[in-house]
Amino acid sequence: MTKNTRQAGIPGKDMYVNAGYLFNSRVPFREKKKPLRILSAGTYRLYTWPKLPTLRPRGRVDWQIIYIAAGKGHFILDDREVIVPAGNMVLYQPKQVQNYFYYGEDKTQIWFVHFTGLEVRNILRQYEIPTDRYILQTGLSRDYENLFRRMRNELVSCSWGYEEMLTFLFRELLVTMHRRMTEKAPKVSGFVQDEMDRARTYFEEHYAEDIHIEQYAASRNMSSSWFNKSFRKAMGTSPMKFILEIRIRNAQVLLETTDYSISDIAALVGYDNPLYFSRLFSKAKGLSPSGYRKAFRDQFMSEIPSDDLP
Repeated sequence: MTKNTRQAGIPGKDMYVNAGYLFNSRVPFREKKKPLRILSAGTYRLYTWPKLPTLRPRGRVDWQIIYIAAGKGHFILDDREVIVPAGNMVLYQPKQVQNYFYYGEDKTQIWFVHFTGLEVRNILRQYEIPTDRYILQTGLSRDYENLFRRMRNELVSCSWGYEEMLTFLFRELLVTMHRRMTEKAPKVSGFVQDEMDRARTYFEEHYAEDIHIEQYAASRNMSSSWFNKSFRKAMGTSPMKFILEIRIRNAQVLLETTDYSISDIAALVGYDNPLYFSRLFSKAKGLSPSGYRKAFRDQFMSEIPSDDLP
């Protein structure tokens, strides 16, 4: 099968476009056999292009979700103009009139996905995505952009099993939308949440290293006091306690599944001093590392039927 082509503009010029299409076809169709099929996904980003309009008086035969990632979009809904800012999605159903436009001065960026299938309405209902209104207040999240980007890349690469992967990614998008739409009012702004999510990812990937909160905050152009306060507000705990919890959790795994020495485990989770590690572990779990290992293995052996013992 021929791979789908990718359209790309030049960042810093008028407009950037990057999209992928099923079977490399821009012509939408209505799926009559499969429950769900992803037809296209991609992004538009305006720089100096004055206006990008879309008018489909008869709508399309498929469904569409538009995510406003930056700037804002102007949508004609029920014969009136509605300005939709970043942090919202617009849902179009088949045959609904589509009339919307973006202005270059707003520096708008949108992500989109077109989809079809026999069970689309039921699938949306399953994830409690409302179909009785156009605008969905989903909030801003890097997770959205990553999912749209991955769907686009699957459509471009056509790797083995890509259509199945597309449905998985689309369902993950719906799960993420549901979580963000039903959670309580955010404790911090979208920008701050994005920064704290970035910090959380960094800590999770580098927890075994010598992390200095002040240095990390400075690398993101933040004061350490503001970063600590924002992280605690967004995550419900301080950065250092968050890192400690990751280290202890992974130390538990190593104690349960390996015969590494306590010194080796301490080093693997980020502590040069095994005695200091043992004190932290004991305070967190109520047992020393060696005591935890013994208690776990004693419990594990007691749960094995005697007939299965060597």
